[in-house]
Amino acid sequence: MSDVSYVRTEMLGEKEPPASASGPIGWVRANLFSSWLNAILTIVSVVFIAFILEKFLAWAIAPTWYAASLGECRDILHVMGRDGHNAGACWGVIRDRWVQLIFGFYPSELYWRPILAFVLLFVAMAPVLFADKVPRKLIWFSAAYPFIFPWLLWGGNIWPPLLVAAGFILGYVVFKVLESRVGQLAGMIIGTIVALLWWLFAISPIDGALNNVVTNIRAESYSARMQADIDALQPEVAQLQKVVDTVGAEIKEQEDVKAKLITKYDAVAGEDGAGTNTPEARALASEYRAAVDTLAVPRAERDALGTELLKKKTALSTAIRIRNGIQELSQHEAEMAKLSAQAEAGRAKLPAALRNIHDLKNVDQLGGNVSAEDKAALDDILSTESKVIGRQNAISETHRVVGLFGLEPVVSRNFGGFMLSITIGVVAIAISLPLGILLALGRQSDLLIVRSLCIGFIEFIRGVPLITLLFVASVLLNIFMPPGTNFDIILRVMIMATLFSAAYMAEVVRGGLAALPKGQYEGADSLGLNYWQAQRLIIMPQALKISIPGIVSTFIGLYKDTTLVSIIGLLDPLGLSTAIRADTAWNGIVWELYGFIALIFWIGTFSMSRYSMYLERKLNTGHR
Repeated sequence: MSDVSYVRTEMLGEKEPPASASGPIGWVRANLFSSWLNAILTIVSVVFIAFILEKFLAWAIAPTWYAASLGECRDILHVMGRDGHNAGACWGVIRDRWVQLIFGFYPSELYWRPILAFVLLFVAMAPVLFADKVPRKLIWFSAAYPFIFPWLLWGGNIWPPLLVAAGFILGYVVFKVLESRVGQLAGMIIGTIVALLWWLFAISPIDGALNNVVTNIRAESYSARMQADIDALQPEVAQLQKVVDTVGAEIKEQEDVKAKLITKYDAVAGEDGAGTNTPEARALASEYRAAVDTLAVPRAERDALGTELLKKKTALSTAIRIRNGIQELSQHEAEMAKLSAQAEAGRAKLPAALRNIHDLKNVDQLGGNVSAEDKAALDDILSTESKVIGRQNAISETHRVVGLFGLEPVVSRNFGGFMLSITIGVVAIAISLPLGILLALGRQSDLLIVRSLCIGFIEFIRGVPLITLLFVASVLLNIFMPPGTNFDIILRVMIMATLFSAAYMAEVVRGGLAALPKGQYEGADSLGLNYWQAQRLIIMPQALKISIPGIVSTFIGLYKDTTLVSIIGLLDPLGLSTAIRADTAWNGIVWELYGFIALIFWIGTFSMSRYSMYLERKLNTGHR
């Protein structure tokens, strides 16, 4: 027998796995062609996707970026041999209107404010979203940002956001002072009440007092500056007016020459036009064309001078108005106080049924029990109150111009586009999460009143469509406010969107709380933690981690639901797209606008989805 060993004494070296089981080929075999059914479905899907892409790319790839109208787009496509309604996309509408779709009607010279606000938004979110990658002290800026954000967008005095922030500080101080004396819950309730009272009754008079102080300090110097502007502008306006009149006289002379040439030409040509080809007629026509060309220069000069003159006149009238407003400020204040006293004394003498009437039309609803004398007295009181409002507006305008210690105000009707959608979405998302957490905890509370209120709120809001709440915000909410109250429409929409989202958020968080085993609560009790310490350190971090998918889904739904505001007259991207399509130049454009809007919304929602997946991976601790 031969001495042969059948047992290997050395290890074989590693070999590459077969190409059919690894790499791209292995992945394709395992995921796309693992069975005959999967192979058929893969082939059908690829054919379908290729068909859709071929149609879409043939439509989307079109050199129409610089077209100025839909008709021009079709002319460009016709030259390429592509005719028909869907011959190609007209991307010129995006180039022409993308700024409007982003900023709405926000003043173009103030675009830096919303841009800065949203850049700072990412800075403020960094300590919350990426706490392990940014300096911890940046959280102080995150706390201050909610007061910076509205001030940048709406402008106005800096006092209101500072006073609102002071309300939070005051409530916290009251809570800390009373916490050890009356308990955490009572201290929190009292602190909240103090903050609400501050916001409702203290901010307005303090803001007015600060405006008065600043106005009185700056009024004299501001009035002198306006007078200097008036003295400088008046001769400039007079000089420009003379130049414009001179150019206008030259144009009139040329117009007279044109009129005479037309008369001569008509006489030479005759009524039957038989003389139009004579040398004299041709000479007159040539002379007429030369006169038209000659007029082009003075007309352009007149238009430029007229524009400059209009700017100077506007600046002059503004300076005069501001100067007069400063000089008449004390008079307006005295008259307003006098008229207010008259109106208040007159209302006290009215019958009880008429004392709260602020619109003469509402008197008819009382029936025939109102005498003509009482109705006439009420009419006089309403007229006096209208004069009071006029004086208030004049004083407020002077305070805004002279005493403004902040940014130029921008009214809400100028908001629109994605700026409006993102503003509503960011505010509603930021507030609805903590409010939803409180509602979820309240729903599980042992206090009957707290639990009942939270359950009632959640069930009512979840049972009403968002569009109904928006109509309430738009139409009905002002009815319940005191007469003369100007409750900003965007603020109303933010409140309703926040409440709507908070109700759903509460149920998402409650699901996370219900998923925690009872031992977590018992462990917190065994450590001697009170209720709020247990929630902050043990219960809520685990519940929120479990609830991340539901929370982000609610955020995404809320962000997309901001498009519903177009139904109540706010010009979000969809509302603006309707206005753009009403323009004769772009009448007929549909898919390009909706595709652009969909792309921007998809970028926002996809980013939120990716972040939620990142957060789930980061917080995944397994079941160790």
